[in-house]
Amino acid sequence: MDHDHERACGCNVTPERVDMARRRLMTSAAAAGAVAVAGRTATAATEEARALYADPAEPGLPQVDMEITPGRTALVVTDPQIDFLSENGVTWGVVGESVTEQGTVDNIERLFGAAKAAGMPVFISPHYYYPHDHKWHFEGTLEKTMHAIGMFDRPGPLNLENFNGSGADWMPQYKKYIEDGETVICSPHKVYSPAQNDLNLQLRKRGIDKVILAGMSANLCTQAHLYDLLELGFEVAVVRDATAGAKVPEGDGYLAALINFRMVANGVWWTDDAVERIARSA
Repeated sequence: MDHDHERACGCNVTPERVDMARRRLMTSAAAAGAVAVAGRTATAATEEARALYADPAEPGLPQVDMEITPGRTALVVTDPQIDFLSENGVTWGVVGESVTEQGTVDNIERLFGAAKAAGMPVFISPHYYYPHDHKWHFEGTLEKTMHAIGMFDRPGPLNLENFNGSGADWMPQYKKYIEDGETVICSPHKVYSPAQNDLNLQLRKRGIDKVILAGMSANLCTQAHLYDLLELGFEVAVVRDATAGAKVPEGDGYLAALINFRMVANGVWWTDDAVERIARSA
């Protein structure tokens, strides 16, 4: 079969090829020593992780911070979905170690709880792929990987068939916060940043100009959201242990993101600090 035709029509995305791509991803993760121990989910960043990713004792850059202003500040969470955060997700082989050592799953839930208790608006910027997205004529490295392993795949934008418990679904413990009728669920971003979804519109229409940012994945969607929001004139504080990144032979995605967070964000907070600040702002 003509390979250009396969790529254009999306008919090369078969269950067999998805399974093969998943196995390759898991093999790559194992080679990098990135497969986490099943069931080992920390409630906070481990001491080892804090030491490994500690801030420099003598920073070379100016130290800035962001103040929470009630009515103008929101929590934004990128991709709080099973494919990124569950042991059953398709990326666990490469992100599981980082998610575990940062305590990412529980830390995101702590942020949800704190924001809801304080009456702070919450926005979700999710990631979904539909059949027409598999007909793209070109892809970047991670786009190609995500499409190959069926990450965030849905049968269509208006089709919720088999959504519950799928890789595109929310983590179960987040549903009571996300599906409370108050959380703003934005249209899906398709690559990494919110440039192609309605996050900016939704924030601006609520009078928000300060963002507390968390979610997955640190050096991909979370970092891209940070850059895009900064370019749009928002102040952004990133919650460093409420995100995580892939560890692959090419490098440690979490470390790469953390370095960039320090260089461009208006604040880089631990979850403990973020929760306390949100509670004080109520």
